[in-house]
Amino acid sequence: MNPNLNLWLIPILPLAGAAINGFMGKRSSRRAVTTVALFFSGAAFAMALLVALRFSSLSLPYQEFFAHWIRSGSFSADFAFYLDQLSLIMLLVVTGVGFLIHVYSVGYMWDDPSYYRFFSYLNLFMFFMLTLVLAGNYLLMFIGWEGVGLASYLLIGFWFTKDSAASAGKKAFIVNRIGDFGFLIALFLLIEHFGSLNFDQVFGSVMPLSAETAGAGLLTTIGILLMVGACGKSAQIPLYIWLPDAMEGPTPVSALIHAATMVTAGVYMVSRSHVIFERAPIALTVVAIIGTLTAFFAATIGIAQTDIKKVLAYSTVSQLGYMFMACGVGAFSAGIFHLMTHAFFKGLLFLAAGSVIHAVGGEQDMRKMGGLREKIPWTFWTMTAGTLAIAGIPGLAGFFSKDEILWRAYQASWAYWLVGVVTAFITSFYMFRLWFMTFFGKYRGEDVAHSQGGNSAHDAHGAHGHGGIHESPRVMVIPLVILAVLSVVGGYVGVPGSLGGNNRFDKFLGPVFHGSAPASGQHSGMGEKGAPEQETEGPEPKTAASTELTFTAISVFAALLGLGLAWLLYYKRPELPRKVADSLDGFYEAVVHKYYIDELYAAVFVKPLIDGSTRILWQGVDRNIIDAAVNDAGDGAKHISDRARHMQSGNIRSYAGWVAAGSAVVIAFMIWMGVR
Repeated sequence: MNPNLNLWLIPILPLAGAAINGFMGKRSSRRAVTTVALFFSGAAFAMALLVALRFSSLSLPYQEFFAHWIRSGSFSADFAFYLDQLSLIMLLVVTGVGFLIHVYSVGYMWDDPSYYRFFSYLNLFMFFMLTLVLAGNYLLMFIGWEGVGLASYLLIGFWFTKDSAASAGKKAFIVNRIGDFGFLIALFLLIEHFGSLNFDQVFGSVMPLSAETAGAGLLTTIGILLMVGACGKSAQIPLYIWLPDAMEGPTPVSALIHAATMVTAGVYMVSRSHVIFERAPIALTVVAIIGTLTAFFAATIGIAQTDIKKVLAYSTVSQLGYMFMACGVGAFSAGIFHLMTHAFFKGLLFLAAGSVIHAVGGEQDMRKMGGLREKIPWTFWTMTAGTLAIAGIPGLAGFFSKDEILWRAYQASWAYWLVGVVTAFITSFYMFRLWFMTFFGKYRGEDVAHSQGGNSAHDAHGAHGHGGIHESPRVMVIPLVILAVLSVVGGYVGVPGSLGGNNRFDKFLGPVFHGSAPASGQHSGMGEKGAPEQETEGPEPKTAASTELTFTAISVFAALLGLGLAWLLYYKRPELPRKVADSLDGFYEAVVHKYYIDELYAAVFVKPLIDGSTRILWQGVDRNIIDAAVNDAGDGAKHISDRARHMQSGNIRSYAGWVAAGSAVVIAFMIWMGVR
């Protein structure tokens, strides 16, 4: 019999912190706000660790029922939590990385006048994200799904007095609503055809079904609609446009929401729904294609960005594409593996970027940085670890997870693998470009006390000229060091057999993903020659291992090639990038302007929608029809009553005349009708 884990405490703790700081923080000291925020987020992490320690004694999947929620005929949805290997990993990532970012935020946001509000929002986000990953049914997951969207809106637009921040928050909210519409339709179809949204009931009903190999069917439709929702939340083509603009929020927000947790919700949802996708090959192909294209497309945009946070933003979109590529070829465990390592190194990179911005007084343009490695050594070395990890340099976390994805992609289709390798080269290039431009060469910034105005705490802490550049406080450096260590060693839980390991991460997730696929030959994309993934005992065959090693060498070569090109252009010959840009001319400008996708969306969707709303709905329907009908009716009543009012003159002779006239009319009518 399973012990009672009291899972409900894990999300409730940060909710309590959000409520206390939200209602009482304005009247409290910063130290009190800090204590509340860190205690409740840290307690949630401690509870997650306790669950992990007791995990091996559980009968899985472990479920906790709390209360009945909706009852309508045979349909029911309850407040219940669901724990298995997949949700445990997400639980540890959200609470662990989330707590480190809370600690970092103390130093970064200390001088912000709305310090209490920031931590209230941050705790609120953790509550919704934990609800999402622990939910025992799709409806409760959707509550968390919408909640993280709300918290994201509040945090992106935290400095709401800035038009750019307010617009970015609104853009994120609206774009996510588009994706959420697809998610909702998928839920309605699940209710209609399976009568439930509980994971065990839905998956139990789907498992006996064969794969829809003859064409699109119910499961394909549901899978594609779920992917629409994932595209919104996880910033995939065509709904990726909100995430780069979201960099208007404070840097800790970028690290927590747009690198480590919220944007991975779509990957988690698709992985959780793997039983559906495994029986819908067309839906899986859609996932793989969208992920592959997004990975490559976003990486190319990152090449030419000069804002340090924008480079990392497009890098996030690209890395999320890798995760969806893995899911699309049926390698769900590889996708979750990269989700975890990405939380480490991308959370680190965003926080390190925040430390750089903090050091140079709020400047985010890399063209105005340079030569910082001696001024901020802790930031330099930790960011170096993150850069090496995301580039796929052997031995670091990103190498193992990215290599696993590329190998699984090759087993499904060489085209996925080829695009993935090219993307790996581009990723290495733009990340080392960032590294060289920020830390090497001469300092190119202005020698002023505050290089930029703004609302951020780092402006208050800002450097006073070049001589004022200094390392971040310890409360910011410690999370950087911890994440740097995780970025180095975090991948060793998934060392593949070709490198002498046994991929313990894949085996840990085996009970979730393996054994639920349809019969061999019915599902294309699960593995080589259409065979589903299976856990294998013993070492890999020598031929397979040698082939995998060959492809590993190719991906490592791509990463080193990207490093070498960045070294040549931004360290050895820094005058070359301008010459290359001038030679490419129009194409370079297109990349700088992100292929004008925002402008295209504005012209095709936003402007017609606004013009249609203004000219047709407002002026045409509302003003000329609805308002006109109401106003004309009022004017008519006014005129009639005015005429009637003049009949009441107070003149007795006039009244007698009206009585006589009325009598004559009545008599005439009676004669006409023949009344006697």
